[in-house]
Amino acid sequence: MANSNRPNADISHVYRGTFIHSTQQTALQILEDTLLGVDTDGKIAFIEKGAELNQLSQIFGFNPSEVTQLAQHELFMPGLVDTHIHAPQYCYAGTALDMPLLQWLNTYTFPVESRFKDLEFAHRVYTQVVQRTLRNGTTTACYFATIHTDASLLLGQIANDFGQRALVGKVCMDRNNSVKHYKETNQESQEETCRWVSTYPLVRPVVTPRFAPSCTGALLGQLGAIAKNNNLHIQSHISENVEEVKLVKELFPESESYTDVYHKYNLLTDKTVMAHGCYLTDAELALFRETGASLSHCPNSNISLCSGMLDVRNVLKHKVKLGLGTDVAGGYSASMLDAVRRALDTSKVLTIQDPEYETLTFEEVFRLATLGGSHALSLDDQTGNFEVGKDFDALRVNVAAAGGPIDMIQCEGPKVRSIGLNECTEVSYYLYPHSYFKTL
Repeated sequence: MANSNRPNADISHVYRGTFIHSTQQTALQILEDTLLGVDTDGKIAFIEKGAELNQLSQIFGFNPSEVTQLAQHELFMPGLVDTHIHAPQYCYAGTALDMPLLQWLNTYTFPVESRFKDLEFAHRVYTQVVQRTLRNGTTTACYFATIHTDASLLLGQIANDFGQRALVGKVCMDRNNSVKHYKETNQESQEETCRWVSTYPLVRPVVTPRFAPSCTGALLGQLGAIAKNNNLHIQSHISENVEEVKLVKELFPESESYTDVYHKYNLLTDKTVMAHGCYLTDAELALFRETGASLSHCPNSNISLCSGMLDVRNVLKHKVKLGLGTDVAGGYSASMLDAVRRALDTSKVLTIQDPEYETLTFEEVFRLATLGGSHALSLDDQTGNFEVGKDFDALRVNVAAAGGPIDMIQCEGPKVRSIGLNECTEVSYYLYPHSYFKTL
């Protein structure tokens, strides 16, 4: 029996069945006939072999007859972590994919996001995106909102009310020559960001400069100071598109690189997550490693907007923290399972281009979608896998649900061949201690 158990915990629920998760040492660990106990604070009190039932019941004082037994084709896995998603863009996801990044922003994104000053419209869209991502198994999401503080606060409230762990950022941008009505003054951005620093039980604020081209150096410096003074998370974009990288060089000629722009203004910390990074140099990746900053790999968006392809293997070689993001609506799907598939596809394309390239395994990408994401968001002390002391943040998955998309064929073959999940698979999510038990 593990010494890391919490024998003084008051047990609320005990589950028995198959658990799959990642650890720092193992990309995919499958634990069959396993018991997991959850205490009244929603923390994992123990995780042990089923054969230890009687001994565990005596130590923790629960009735063995009240243990919840999973069915043959059910399993528990950690909730999925979306490290980069634009909540307001959900209203046009799956459309408007006919332009490269900068033109796409000016033509579609900025005009749509400017509508979110209308709180009724914002409430409708934000409710839909939170419900949809939860239905897809995303229990933790790092959201971009818009420049509108009240609408951003509304997104935080909605995520909290539905029981989704979230980082929510009010977008900051004081430079936008293409859609001039969709920007703030430097002073407005600073003041509204300070007003945005609000907390809910499951939701945290994240300082959010849209990206370097939409911010003056003065604003970037002020946002870096706000994040430091309030110990806040930071999110933005970096090196997504070749044209964007060239623009940054023109706007910030004194900086050595795109990464150096953020570093100069104290926006690269161990609580920073930057989306994309397709064109980062080895020197820039070394700076990410040195500062503890993270990357969010957004493969659907990278391909859909013809932006580029991230060499994940090189990022991992540099020991940079890495998670996956859907990047709606540059990415057309709000499903993290799609992000898993697209990450594998991108890796295989890189292997086609270079047969010596080491393709990612599905086990590695599973870790990126769970523990890797929690690590990237500096939440790995709370969620990401089934370690004692962490929140029981989990999906209960039935891969043989009636009417589901998977046909269970009993035959001899590899025990584990693929992720085995689909958007229509029956999923329930459990996020304690706020008692959110939902079947999706």
